[in-house]
Amino acid sequence: MGDVNIGTTEGHVAVITLPEVMTGGSAFDLRDACLQVRQDDETWAVVLLMCVASNAGRKDVRDIDVSGLEQERVADSIAAIEKPVVAAVSGDATDQVLELALACDLRIASDASRFGLTQIRDGLIPWDGGTQRLPRLVGRSLATEMILTARVLDAREALEIGLVNETLPSEMVNARAREIAQLIAGHGPIAARYLKEAILKGADLTLEQGLRLEADLNFLLQTTTDRAEGIGSFLERRRPEYRGE
Repeated sequence: MGDVNIGTTEGHVAVITLPEVMTGGSAFDLRDACLQVRQDDETWAVVLLMCVASNAGRKDVRDIDVSGLEQERVADSIAAIEKPVVAAVSGDATDQVLELALACDLRIASDASRFGLTQIRDGLIPWDGGTQRLPRLVGRSLATEMILTARVLDAREALEIGLVNETLPSEMVNARAREIAQLIAGHGPIAARYLKEAILKGADLTLEQGLRLEADLNFLLQTTTDRAEGIGSFLERRRPEYRGE
């Protein structure tokens, strides 16, 4: 697939590996990889390995063609994956690299990683969803400060504000992300998809609308084979064998 590699591990988990430096070709490959895992019924969770070089997400202002940015925007393709996506951030996550991580559901990072949206240094603004996803994750006031001042956080600060879910030594990040993805996939793929939908869509609804969405998804879940398997396995005191049906 060119710059972006896609593979699988045990437990219905797809692993997408990004190159050290993102290019226009990488964006095309990543969109294709996201579409593949969306269409694969045997993929129940996804890991995005972000082993990128420091400052790989920062574009030289001289190289930016604003009219061509649409071709390099790819965070929406990650966000469109209905299955849970876990980002494994082994290096720094700045600019577009952070924007890609923000499109994931969980972020496991190296304790040496740094995080920031620094485009304003070049008289630009984030262009792959950063202005929208960062405030939704850490709050408007803090996100505004980070973006306006080009502030870069260390891993400890990122963990404290909820930008990342867990930090650990870099050599352990990828394995931990896979472990979490396999744990999620083992709980049942349909329930995981519905849970992600309820949380993400519900954030843009009123409380009443969000509760209705939650109730509707619960009703749909009761009609699935996996739900019956979950009940049966509990009563029989055995591990459930979900089929995604």
